[in-house]
Amino acid sequence: MNLTELNRIATALVAPGKGILAADESSGTIKKRFDAIGVESTEENRRDYREMLFRSNEAMSRYISGVILYDETIWQNAKDGTPLVKLIESSGAIPGIKVDEGTQALPMCPGELVTVGLDKLAERLKKYHERGARFAKWRAVIDIGSGIPSMTAISVNAHALARYAALCQAAQIVPIVEPEVLMDGDHDIDRCYEVTSRVLNKTFQELRVQRVALEGMVLKPNMAISGKKCAKQASVEEVAEKTIWLLKACVPAVVPGIAFLSGGQSDEEATAHLNAMHKLGPLPWGLTFSYGRALQAAPQKAWSGKAENVAAGQSAFSHRARMNGLACKGEWQSSLEQKAA
Repeated sequence: MNLTELNRIATALVAPGKGILAADESSGTIKKRFDAIGVESTEENRRDYREMLFRSNEAMSRYISGVILYDETIWQNAKDGTPLVKLIESSGAIPGIKVDEGTQALPMCPGELVTVGLDKLAERLKKYHERGARFAKWRAVIDIGSGIPSMTAISVNAHALARYAALCQAAQIVPIVEPEVLMDGDHDIDRCYEVTSRVLNKTFQELRVQRVALEGMVLKPNMAISGKKCAKQASVEEVAEKTIWLLKACVPAVVPGIAFLSGGQSDEEATAHLNAMHKLGPLPWGLTFSYGRALQAAPQKAWSGKAENVAAGQSAFSHRARMNGLACKGEWQSSLEQKAA
């Protein structure tokens, strides 16, 4: 393992003013997104849509540090035969790959899930590295509800995350460690804070047990935020303050960076929260975005599967990427959204 190189890539992924495009939707998820805009989810349409994003020169070269790909996408070529991985590299961004294989029910823990995909992961990582992937992602899902999460669910998911991270580093790939505490439910921000604190502490404990070099990884956590069905929604300032307290309490300063998931927040909410956190700096680690839907909802709608809408889709993507790039410096303002509209 070349830790200097892993640290260089991890640091590049959280470079000031840049963040990660999560374009790693599974076939099932992207079908739902395409259904919503009336586009058939064929391999060709999925390829065309992602090629449109990767050819958005302004967004990719100025605001995107890396792209998380799905297994199908990493092997695809653009219409002109160029591997999509090469399009990403030529923009200056780093190709990455989602390597978990989804979730299954956790035995003896009703309503809870464990992420799977460790079997044969070492061989898969080797192939992904040969194809150009320099970082990977594995998502654990922790739900908040009546009597959950259990310590069992937190432990098994943290253990799997740490094993994945160790396998990545052995394959010279930077692991993005994603323990997501879901924002579904009616819990308040304090309950989210408490559960996320437990999850992060257990995850870092397991990472140390598995001898993962913290200098060669990126953390992808949820923010401390009210559940979607909670009657009292926390303000932007409260989300920012509590999230920063939480991270300072749980995340060692040696970790190069933290890239938030949007987790079901609206485009503007995810941007506003990130912006507010940067106003509380200086921070011990790089702090950026690793958004999927919050970067893609607008370009998907603008594109709607039509070749004549590619420029409109790219324009919408560039706008969202720029807004989040500004938020990474604490320079975003809601008036910039109105101007674009």
